[in-house]
Formats: sequence, structure tokens, C-alpha cells
Amino acid sequence: MSTPLQPAVGESTSTDHLTEVRLARIALTWLTEPGTRSVHRLVGAYGPVGALDRLLAGDVPDRRLRTAVAARRAAGDPRDVAAAALAHTERLGARIVVPEDDEWPQQVRDLELLSLPGAERTIDQETAPPLAIWVRGQHLLAEALSRAVAVVGARAASPYGAHVATELGYGLAERDWTVVSGGAHGIDAAAHRGALNAGGLTVAVLACGVDRPYPAGNSSLFDRIVETGLLVSEWMPGAEPLRHRFLIRNRLIAAATAGTVLVEAAARSGATQTLRRALAINRPAMVVPGPVTSAMSVGAHELLREHPRTRLVTGLPHVLEEVGRIGADLAPPARAPRQPRDLLDDESALLLEALPRRGTLDPDALAARAGLDVRTTLRKLALLEDLDLIVRRDDGYAISVPSARPTTADPTLL
Repeated sequence: MSTPLQPAVGESTSTDHLTEVRLARIALTWLTEPGTRSVHRLVGAYGPVGALDRLLAGDVPDRRLRTAVAARRAAGDPRDVAAAALAHTERLGARIVVPEDDEWPQQVRDLELLSLPGAERTIDQETAPPLAIWVRGQHLLAEALSRAVAVVGARAASPYGAHVATELGYGLAERDWTVVSGGAHGIDAAAHRGALNAGGLTVAVLACGVDRPYPAGNSSLFDRIVETGLLVSEWMPGAEPLRHRFLIRNRLIAAATAGTVLVEAAARSGATQTLRRALAINRPAMVVPGPVTSAMSVGAHELLREHPRTRLVTGLPHVLEEVGRIGADLAPPARAPRQPRDLLDDESALLLEALPRRGTLDPDALAARAGLDVRTTLRKLALLEDLDLIVRRDDGYAISVPSARPTTADPTLL
């Protein structure tokens, strides 16, 4: 277990106190769903132990929070539940990481600033930073997420989407970026597998306990991730993958990474919510375009239309340009393969255009047709011949099919 960076003012650094803080955070996570802003404010004002005491005493102004805590307490004593969860976590070979630990990813604090325009649903309003994160795997959480990109998208991915996600996962891992996703079927699984196949690091952020990763159909994938990467969750072991928890989870994916890439998404897709959260905390938000005829690209294309800050990316170079070092990871401009004709100056191009598609012309007739003097014509014809663009015959010059050999001609000499 990590040691804290520094104790709070006036607090002891004893192991007993650190355990008490950890247990308080676990209890708070159990009492209310992760992301609850009123609980986050209480912890900020009174510390996790003080916040728990106040919640259990009903000494909080938020009536809805008091009601939720009272209902939850009917299922057990929060401190007993926390102690049992801590023991269970250790038996699993997992660990609980809290903000007092060195391996806490500090960038998730940006969730304090997350505000979604027009948010009416509770799920879109309760977007505070995590109180604790459960981790399975050997890598330190902060290190794993220090250079990370999220790749997310539709569960019902098309072959095109799965291919793109696999390529992105592989390419990012090859360049020492951690690939973060949600472990779901489709785009998520493809991105994870791409990273694993490259021998890189990948992190699956779950909406359930790390002891029962969902979906079960990806169990072999999760086993590989535990061996070489990390499974993480804000819910204690045994927690079920309830529908609303996936949306809560998505804010963590957005905040823990340097940017989010949306590969495919239908019109109503949870993956689009991850990108909206990335936009709200000013993280790079990227969208891979798809066929306009594909239902799996409707949500992605709508995000491009609605949000000017969303960037269209077509491959790894574009992604690295968005999340990499300023001025150092620029994607090369897209160009067609260079052809010998690209080396021609205006006079050489005129001569080539002046030649008939069939048949030949002698130099005098060709010069007249191109509007050039004969001396210039002869000099340019020699260079066009060297480029395999024309062929000399007994009765003049004709257009040839270019050979496959590369040219080393200097265009400045033409």
C-alpha cells in the first residue's frame, strides 16, 4: 500500500490514522454513489473521517443526501461494511488507492470543475472526483495514467470500427502510451486487445467491482489485463454493473487521460457521454469519422457538428498531434504518392501535354504545338525521356507508360 504524500494539517501520520482515513473513504463510497458533490464538499471541509461522522449524525444540510444515507444504513453499519471491504480487497490481491496515497492520479481533481451545460439529470450533475479507487494489477496507478489516451465507442461495433480501434490501441501502446477504455464488447475490447498485442499497458475502468469484471464474455481479456495492466473501479468488490454506473464511470475515463478518442457511436450511446465530459474539462476530444450510411457513426458525426472543439482524427498521427508534445508530434499532411509528373516545370508539362495520346511528333512540330523554341524543346525532351514519360522513335517522340524504376532527377534542373 502506498504512503501518503503528506498528512493534512494537524493530523497524525500513524498507520492507524491512515487506515481510519481509508476506511472512512470506503464507507462514504458505500453510503452514496461516486461523484456525489455534496459528499465531496464535506470531505473537503472536514476530511473523510469528519465527513463520515457528520453524515452518520445527520448533520448535513442536504435533505436528499440525508435520506439516501438513512436508506443505505438500513443495509448495515457503514464502518463494518468498510472494514469487510478492506479485508476482502486484500484477500483478492487488489488494493484501494485514495487521494492521500502517492499513486493517486492527481489529474482526476479536474472533475471539480466539470459542469455539463443544460444538465438536468442527477447523473449529469453528480460529477465530483472519486473518493477511492480499487485497483487490480501491479502497475502504480498514477504512473500508468501519467501518459494515457482513452479509446471508446460502440459495443455493437462494425468491422471497420473494430479495425480502427485495434490499430489505435496497438499504435499508442507501441509509443508508450497507456490505452484506457471501459472493457466492454466492441470498440473497448478492440482497443484493449490492440494495446496488449503490442506488449503495451492498458487500463480497464469498470462500472462494477474489480472481482467481477463485466461483461463476463470478456473474462479472458480481463485476465490478460490483470497480468500486464490494471483493472480499476470506484465500486467495492462485489458491486453489480448497474446501468447508471456506466455513466458515472465515464467521467473517470475522461478525467484520467490526456484525451479521448471516440471511434464509433450510435445516436444514443454512452460513449458520447465520455467525450462530452472530456470537452467539459478541456481535454482533447477526438472523433474518428465513419460511413455516413452507418448507424454506428451517427453519434460520432453529431458530436463533430455540435462541438467546434471536437477534432476529426483519421489515425494515430492525428491522435498523437492532439495529445503529444506541442510542436513535436505534428501529423504529416496527407499527400498522394509522388509521381514523376510532379517533378515537371511548366515548360516540360507543356511539352508532355502537346504530345498526342497516340502516334508521334517530331521536335519541330512539337515545339510549334507547345509554343516553345526548338532549343528549349530538345533540352526538355531529353529530361522527359529520362523520367520515362516519353519514348524516342525513328519518326519523333511519343508518350510512354512510365516504368516502375524510381527517379532521382532533380526538379530544379528541369
